[in-house]
Amino acid sequence: MSEKRLCCAVMRINLDCNACCRKVRRIVINMKEVDTHMIEKKERRIIVCGRFRPSDVAVKLQKKMKRRVEILEIEDLTGGHGGEAEGYEHEPPYEQPQEYSVQPDHMTTPLLC
Repeated sequence: MSEKRLCCAVMRINLDCNACCRKVRRIVINMKEVDTHMIEKKERRIIVCGRFRPSDVAVKLQKKMKRRVEILEIEDLTGGHGGEAEGYEHEPPYEQPQEYSVQPDHMTTPLLC
């Protein structure tokens, strides 16, 4: 799993004060792999989305913040196992509706009362 994949990761880190939140925000914004992020101070959680390996982001946060980072949840957004090239399933081709006979049949026509 050395490839970077599109995913969202939920991580837990101890955020004591507003300065810690600002520092985490600055670190996450400067990561080029991360597209979006959300910091929940009361729940002590950080949600990051982008094309990265979650363990790399966790290690980088851990080194820069000098705090323990715990990965709670990883949601894979690529839709498949490998990458985008083979991950999508194709829908079946469009089928033309069957043509019915023009003659009305007394057995198949509904009765309108």
